[in-house]
Amino acid sequence: MHSIRRPRGWPWLRCTPRAARARIAARQAGFSLLEMLLVMALIAATGLLAAGVLTGGFDRMALRSSAKELTAQLRFARAHAIATGVPQRFTVDPAAHAWQGANGRGGDFPEQLIVHFTGAREVQPAEGVGAIVFFGDGASTGGRLQLSLRDAAWNIDVAWLTGEVTLRRGEVAR
Repeated sequence: MHSIRRPRGWPWLRCTPRAARARIAARQAGFSLLEMLLVMALIAATGLLAAGVLTGGFDRMALRSSAKELTAQLRFARAHAIATGVPQRFTVDPAAHAWQGANGRGGDFPEQLIVHFTGAREVQPAEGVGAIVFFGDGASTGGRLQLSLRDAAWNIDVAWLTGEVTLRRGEVAR
């Protein structure tokens, strides 16, 4: 008499169909490592966003971003004056939270920022509006623009002799 031989191969081939289905279902019941990592990343991202909102992190990012943008625009005005040989005026209106730069460029400061300007009165276009003039040789009238928010501040300094524009952390003007 011949015995029935079961085929060799994968484990589910060596058992009854019902047992094979049960084994496959048991293997698919859990979560994969990729799914677990994705869930952990989403929880971490949500926590970071919540921490940023609760600690004023977004306001501070707006402060730093505005300071960098103004620094870039002041440097552009200086470079444009040197390239064309024509003096370029950069104006700041702290009350209106607005600025006007070279080539008709302009923009606004976020409303939550406090803006202080210190510069030469002789080039001031109107009361309460400050200006820095860049000349064709690279020099300027100089000045300081301070953007602040609560206890954080950034100073944008323009040297009068060289027209160099620098950005540094500052102390809040009282």
